[in-house]
Amino acid sequence: MPPTKSLSTYIWRGKNSAGVAISGEMKASNQMIVKAELRRQGIFVSKIKKKSKPLFSFFHRKKIAAADIAIFTRQLSTMLGAGIPVVQSLDILERGQTNEQFKSLVNQLKVDIESGLTMSNALRKHPLYFNNLYCNLVAAGEQSGTLDSMLIRLATYREKIESMKDKVKKALFYPTAVIIIATLISAGLLIFVVPKFQSVFASFGAQLPGPTLLVIKMSNILQKYWWLIFGGIGLIIWQLIRLRQRSHKFAQFIDRMAFRLPILGNILHKSAIAGFARTLSTTFAAGLPLIDALQAVANASGSEIYTDAILKIRDEVSSGQTIHYAMANTNLFPNMVVQMITVGEESGSLELMLSKIADFYEEQVDNAVNGLSSLLEPIIMVVLGAMIGSLVIAMYLPIFRMGNVVSGGGG
Repeated sequence: MPPTKSLSTYIWRGKNSAGVAISGEMKASNQMIVKAELRRQGIFVSKIKKKSKPLFSFFHRKKIAAADIAIFTRQLSTMLGAGIPVVQSLDILERGQTNEQFKSLVNQLKVDIESGLTMSNALRKHPLYFNNLYCNLVAAGEQSGTLDSMLIRLATYREKIESMKDKVKKALFYPTAVIIIATLISAGLLIFVVPKFQSVFASFGAQLPGPTLLVIKMSNILQKYWWLIFGGIGLIIWQLIRLRQRSHKFAQFIDRMAFRLPILGNILHKSAIAGFARTLSTTFAAGLPLIDALQAVANASGSEIYTDAILKIRDEVSSGQTIHYAMANTNLFPNMVVQMITVGEESGSLELMLSKIADFYEEQVDNAVNGLSSLLEPIIMVVLGAMIGSLVIAMYLPIFRMGNVVSGGGG
């Protein structure tokens, strides 16, 4: 198949074998391929033309979100469960897509499967959207002849994992929003409001208080070098993100600091445990060997600390240790989790115990995020009030002092 960049969308019209007029769209590298493919499908083509791209198409192009993949998986599982063949199911899903990028992705999957690839191998050609865990589970479903039920399990897993990620993002959003809003408001006051007071104070001819002088100095610096300050902050953040992606040790350091944060650290810990339990439960239920399942869980973990811990668990289990003993050695998992895993191993119900652990910690994260939202509302007011109030007080101090001098002189 030609690379994605060389594909163009062609609009075609024609008649099927029954003589009914039909039309549609197809991605291909040229018109001849479109004609050949439609002829193979028994369609007599009357007109083909390349679809023109809309003006400013770059701004209208929608990305494929993780939630879109979860919905796609759920829809595909439903169609396969109803007895619709894979290619026909993908064709239906492609026609129903409004996101052009996702529509192109589904079309490529359909073309690859029609050319003889298995669904799992077709998915592996798009690692940006379908990771190894997803492809391995689909492959397991294909081998066992239970692809529809495997996709249902996979859809449920993706929905729960995405829901957990959304909750963590929600927890991180509030403090981030407080910092950004407070910084922007303070910068606005320093750049636009303080200079007006400064011109008034110049006419006083008196010594200004220390806090006022400090605010005026900050205002002067920000007025001259605001582009350098904000650009430098943006560059530092960008470099830290890149460093975290490239350096394993730095990523571990960042995760360790994040886990030590008050309230937020607890939420991150619980979400990591919930993700571990949910992923391991899904892979174990799919019939993957425990060692392979642990490898898949490590790859799917969003934390470098938990990734290393899970890989150590895998190594210990492969050398003959029980999973609960290996988990206890990491000192990351609470005693309750270890004990539940112990019971699951001894009773042969490990999958059920893992699912119960995931349910429990997902509920814990949900409650913690809701509690954090309620707690941060007054904190936001206090932080904003303290930052903005301190600037306002510093600028009004000279006026207060003059008022005291005038009232004292009048007395």
